[in-house]
Amino acid sequence: MTHSELVRTNVTLPADLLDQVDRLAGERGRSRYVAEAVAQRVKRDALGAAIRETAGAMRGRPGGMTPDQVMAYVDELRRDAGG
Repeated sequence: MTHSELVRTNVTLPADLLDQVDRLAGERGRSRYVAEAVAQRVKRDALGAAIRETAGAMRGRPGGMTPDQVMAYVDELRRDAGG
């Protein structure tokens, strides 16, 4: 993960969730763990938004994919990305 600039922020989390994060990442790795989790979620949400915004754009055109083909392709991309 690359950073152009680090900025301090204040995030409120349930205590039990923070305990789980600390067990997995260690208290010194907390910020990186949270940043990586948020980056992964942002990427997933952006992909979902792009899919929704372009749904049906290729319908009736050569090379268009059925909804099942699109889902299989997205699943393959997720496997390749490790998510």
